[in-house]
Amino acid sequence: MKKLINSLIINLLFNSLIFIFLMISIQNSNNKHKIYFFTQDTVELPLPFIIGSSFILGSLSGNIIYSIKKFKK
Repeated sequence: MKKLINSLIINLLFNSLIFIFLMISIQNSNNKHKIYFFTQDTVELPLPFIIGSSFILGSLSGNIIYSIKKFKK
């Protein structure tokens, strides 16, 4: 159980660090798009933020699922 918690904390810290670098790097991005989700749309967001946050959330959720599945074995 301790290995699972350590793995999850390290993964969360690593992805948070990447997210902070993402926020710093997109400060001067002028290329903005809206995301359409079913019938709702979002405010205009910089394209690197959309792509980077999708990557980070996928990495985070994939590692959590992998850690839990590995722990159950």
